Amino acid sequence: MTRLSVNINKVATLRNARGGNVPDVQKFAVDCQRYGAEGITVHPRPDQRHITFRDVALLKPLISTEFNIEGNPSEDFIKLVLDTNPDQVTLVPDDPGQLTSDHGWNTIRHKQFLREVIQRFHDQGIRVSIFVDADVEMVKHAVETGTDRIELYTEPYATNFPLNPQGAITNFVLAAKEAALLGLGINAGHDLSLANLKYFSDHIPDLLEVSIGHALISEALYFGIENTIQMYRRQLMK
Repeated sequence: MTRLSVNINKVATLRNARGGNVPDVQKFAVDCQRYGAEGITVHPRPDQRHITFRDVALLKPLISTEFNIEGNPSEDFIKLVLDTNPDQVTLVPDDPGQLTSDHGWNTIRHKQFLREVIQRFHDQGIRVSIFVDADVEMVKHAVETGTDRIELYTEPYATNFPLNPQGAITNFVLAAKEAALLGLGINAGHDLSLANLKYFSDHIPDLLEVSIGHALISEALYFGIENTIQMYRRQLMK
């Protein structure tokens, strides 16, 4: 079954809005694992407006499933990842002040840069995934960076799904088939939700992991976090 990694950034955003330690980000991560999450994802940004570098250090010994750190590979980010030694690092081409991720890597233009960064993580035994659009050409060149996996950027799928599910999934199926042929693992994330996850999962048979934060945390306001995690896991059952 596809693994569910819960992105806890929004929990840190809520905490930071008031100061102090409510909600407790570390306890929330531990509880998510207890409730069935098979991984914890964090995305520390340069301004540390949600997950902070200190959070990452505090979380590391508490993660008993899989720890995934995602972000733009600046030198500060690279050092944080190497110091933390997570199970996986996901490289995302965010600008420093970007509100949220909105595109994948151009794996042709940035191939050499990605190759060098990925090698640094591989030297320490860290699995690497890179954020890519559902574009067969970008997937073909991704394999030349040395990455272990790609993470399909799914906002276009989520946007188009309500009107045309089949049309929304088409490019993702093609990209996933190409990745599988090339021996790349397939992750996915961004705007996946209870409304669209099952259809996506059913059509991407080699999907290893989804990273979900904003929708899952929002839905937990209505359903409770334990129930919401179980609802997501049911969506991923084949």
